[in-house]
Amino acid sequence: MTKADKTDGRGYGFADPLDAPIPYLQRIRDYYSGLGYGAPYEWAHYADVPFAPPRKPLRDCRIALITTAALYQPDKGDQGPGAPYNAAAKFYSVYSGDMAGDHDLRISHIAIDRAHTTAEDQNSYFPLAALRRAQARGLFGALTRRFHGAPTNRSHRVTLETDCPELVRRCVEDQTDAAILVPNCPVCHQSVSLAARALEMQGIATVVMGSAKDIVEYVGVPRFVFSDFPLGNSAGRPRDEASQDFTLDLALKLLEAAPAARSTVQSPLRWSVSPEWKLDYSNIARLSPEEIARRRAAFDAQKTIAKQVQKTEVL
Repeated sequence: MTKADKTDGRGYGFADPLDAPIPYLQRIRDYYSGLGYGAPYEWAHYADVPFAPPRKPLRDCRIALITTAALYQPDKGDQGPGAPYNAAAKFYSVYSGDMAGDHDLRISHIAIDRAHTTAEDQNSYFPLAALRRAQARGLFGALTRRFHGAPTNRSHRVTLETDCPELVRRCVEDQTDAAILVPNCPVCHQSVSLAARALEMQGIATVVMGSAKDIVEYVGVPRFVFSDFPLGNSAGRPRDEASQDFTLDLALKLLEAAPAARSTVQSPLRWSVSPEWKLDYSNIARLSPEEIARRRAAFDAQKTIAKQVQKTEVL
């Protein structure tokens, strides 16, 4: 056996060592520390996870959709494909929309992976079209009359005491049997994980479809479908209906068949042959001092805008 045989597992068909889920918890901790901010953010974390099996067969279930995408606001700047981070488009209160209508939802207000995706196709982060196709195929009973928008509050208190109870109230009002929750940014993954827990405690079965595996599993949820894609594509590849239908199908099957809490299914779909894209998101080690200073200034500016938006919503 040669030295290469001993050290290069790819000789046996092993994947590239980089081809593993992005460690968002550590990556983000190092990133904001490198930008010069103080104590690292404390992510929500539970040891015990509630678990509510569906109370009826999936073919009879009424399913809700919960998203962290925002309704398009023409007066709030660039929110289109490839838009830079736009705090002016943020929202801080739960909102709802007619599930029977067509909507223009955007994700410019949150920290998706802008280096490797553009948010060009809302079906890759808001799977309403895929849900309609699945319902037409008889995979579940019906959609609730409304979908719901979940804010991406960093505050655990606000999420747990304000946003989660409001999401539960609306889902109960809509006679929801099960809910699919689709996050986009890192904090989104925490927010919907907390919402999933709150819904399960009210007897509503949930499944999270996401791309930040460590965050969701650290919080602790009943069911999770993990797609190893850049943030902003939790519902499948953009402009790829087959990928979107396949990802949703995994979620529906997990809703019905998960044996216990903390059930995770990883989609076999891959974003690209090379895992190099995983090295870029919020990776402080790849940034020059000049780029770090630029990002710190940009973040501070957007934080000021976000506070103004939040203050306006409260008023």
